[in-house]
Amino acid sequence: MRICIISDLHANLEALEALPGDYDELWVLGDLVNYGPDPAATIEFVRSRASTVIRGNHDHAVGFNADPQCSPRFRMMAEATRDFTSSTLSATDKQYLRELPTSARREVDAKVFFLCHATPSDLLYEYRAPDSPLWARSEEKASTASVILAGHSHLQFSRTAGERMIVNPGSLGQTKAADPRARYATWHNGRVELKALDYPVEKTASKILSMPVPDLVKRELIQVLRTGRA
Repeated sequence: MRICIISDLHANLEALEALPGDYDELWVLGDLVNYGPDPAATIEFVRSRASTVIRGNHDHAVGFNADPQCSPRFRMMAEATRDFTSSTLSATDKQYLRELPTSARREVDAKVFFLCHATPSDLLYEYRAPDSPLWARSEEKASTASVILAGHSHLQFSRTAGERMIVNPGSLGQTKAADPRARYATWHNGRVELKALDYPVEKTASKILSMPVPDLVKRELIQVLRTGRA
């Protein structure tokens, strides 16, 4: 089975549509919405194609009108775009976000996968660095998993921690990998591959310019997309 693993889409439809379709299943690790200009279309794409979807902190924030508890650098952008996102989504879309699970387990190729947005001990909010020793500790929710899939940090990596593999596919819609390419991962024949792809960034940027948010927020969002830097 070939699995495509994506996270942190952030309503970036151009990045999502550039994703190769040569997969058997699509797994989504949360943050479908906020920051980007196409929240409704992103939700519809995921709803119609993904077999497993996890709720992220921004999905939770929009669905429940809650604080996304994002990093200080992104707080102003998150608050401004949350209002925009909420105003454009239907009641059905918001219900979909509210009903997404905060974790999931899947078994493929004799491997047990634990899927979450942030970390097994803090499913929505914890920022854990790729080299953190905490990945190796025993965490109850993921105790039987041989592979942990997590997003949230927008930092793409794959590493071994203890007896487990930890994989973060990076952010498809708002990468922090120092270039504008969208990041994702694949699982095939027992192997994980970290991927990057080009997409029409300037098309997304032009849509952001039309969003009803402060000009400073627009400039900041576009700068992050163009540079892949926070």
